[in-house]
Formats: sequence, structure tokens, C-alpha cells
Amino acid sequence: MPLSRSDCHITAYRWYGRGRLYLLSAILAALVYTSYSARHSRFEVGNGQLRLAGDFWARSISVQSLRLDRAAILDLGQALDYAPHRRTLGTGLPGYASGWFRLRNDEKVLAYLTRRDSVLYIPTSLGYSLLLSADRPQQFFAALRSHAER
Repeated sequence: MPLSRSDCHITAYRWYGRGRLYLLSAILAALVYTSYSARHSRFEVGNGQLRLAGDFWARSISVQSLRLDRAAILDLGQALDYAPHRRTLGTGLPGYASGWFRLRNDEKVLAYLTRRDSVLYIPTSLGYSLLLSADRPQQFFAALRSHAER
């Protein structure tokens, strides 16, 4: 039996409704994953690599590509030029920022920030810099230097 015009409209509406449900489910899953990642992001140094583990922007970076001679530990409340100014692709939640940002001087940075004081600023030879909130930034910076000297 052929479908009437109203039957086609109802069928199209059902598919549209399912599409919205799938989209909302995907958004909810992304928010849950981001919330989990905000509490479980970490940085590891080993085998000549700096591994950034966290949400969607996790990656490994060769320690040799880090310009540690230009690195610094900053308080972003004081060093406003180094504070993320514009998010280009990333996550911004209260107390957590990760992803790609631009600084006030238009420098591109990959940030994993859970706090704004004692932030590691590390330029790279890859066309961007890193902003990392480490629990013990001095010790982490020393570990990076140690691996770079090997």
C-alpha cells in the first residue's frame, strides 16, 4: 500500500526526532568525558617524550622539540600577556581550560589549565607553546630538563 503525504511527514518527523536525540546524547557524552578528563588529566615524561593525557587534545611531544631555555613558571594573574585570551578549539569550564588558545600577542598555545598560578609556559619548535598546570611545577620542569639532556 503506498504511503500518503501525511505518512511521509510523520516518518520524516520521527527520523528528525531521533537525530536530535542522537545529537543530544553525543553532546552529553562529550560533557561527561570532559568533566572526567578535567579531574584526570596528567603529564608524563619518559622515553624522550612529554605525554599530555587528558581530553580530546592528548598527544606526545618529543622533549627535543621543547625550547626549555625559554620556558618559565608563571602566575597568569600577573603575567597577563601569557593568559589564554581567545579559545580557538577547546574546552572552557570553571576551573578547567584545555585545548587550543591564542594569547594576547596572538601566539598559539596548547593549554591544560586547572589553576592560574604556577603554570608552566614551554615554547616548542612545532609552531605553538604549551601552558600546563602541574602539581609541582619546579620538579616537573627539572624532569623535563633531565630528559632533554639525555
